[in-house]
Amino acid sequence: MIRFLVPIALLVWLGATLVLASVRRLQRPSLVQRVAPYVDGGGNVPSPSDPPRTSLAGALTPLAQGVGDAIGRVLGSSDETACRLARIGERGELPAFRTRQALAAVCAFAGLAVVCLALGIPAVPTAILVVGGPSLAVLVLEQQLASSARDRQRRVFVELPVVAEQLGMLLSSGYSLGAACNRIAGRGSGVVAHDLANVGRRVRQGLSEGDALREWAEVADVAVLDRLVGVLALDREAADIGRLIGDEARAARADAHRELLESIERRSQQVWIPVTVATLVPGLLFLCVPFIEALRLFTSS
Repeated sequence: MIRFLVPIALLVWLGATLVLASVRRLQRPSLVQRVAPYVDGGGNVPSPSDPPRTSLAGALTPLAQGVGDAIGRVLGSSDETACRLARIGERGELPAFRTRQALAAVCAFAGLAVVCLALGIPAVPTAILVVGGPSLAVLVLEQQLASSARDRQRRVFVELPVVAEQLGMLLSSGYSLGAACNRIAGRGSGVVAHDLANVGRRVRQGLSEGDALREWAEVADVAVLDRLVGVLALDREAADIGRLIGDEARAARADAHRELLESIERRSQQVWIPVTVATLVPGLLFLCVPFIEALRLFTSS
């Protein structure tokens, strides 16, 4: 009996090893994948969780990516989509986003086609649904991305005055620009702290501090940040850089306060819309009753 258990145990051990080795989550990342975050352009290196090229998902991914790129060219939003993906911290993820759009369009097409055939909908409404459904699925993903990018810009705009004040205090106390950015990135938990961590990573990849900050400003596309980066570029030239950054922080806070007041005024004006409607509708009803009664008396006579 024991001589049969040993081969069986060896076979079970070999099978379990092969099964566990095929699970992507249990595989150790290669050296190239571990070094990729610290190298410029390393985001294009496939991660351990990516499907292998020999699998069905790996074979369909290039096809879905091509369809997604074609949809993006038709909509004319490829460049804007790449900028928005970089703005929310997903630089180099345009192929994956186009793949999601293509898969959503295919699923919408298949689902609407099956529903239309099952319900016996006529040809013209079926054609409208089958064509409009995939387009709507693509546009929904585009709108979600645009909303995320706007929300990211808003959070940068709100957090920037506080971060600018912290930068001014650190630079005035003797910190260098790189050390001040790294300190805020290490201690902060907001969007700006995350972006400053990316700036530090880009500096470690070989960019200068000014170029990394300007790259961040171009991606974020916030006017207040452009002005702050212009002031930070004078770090090696101006002696009172802390005072200049403090002035810029006060200007950024004033801009945020002005936008808050505009939002409050806009909402206060929107309050009058339902009040006006609620007032006009009963008034029109009271006017219609005697008017209809007068018409009835006139026609009866």
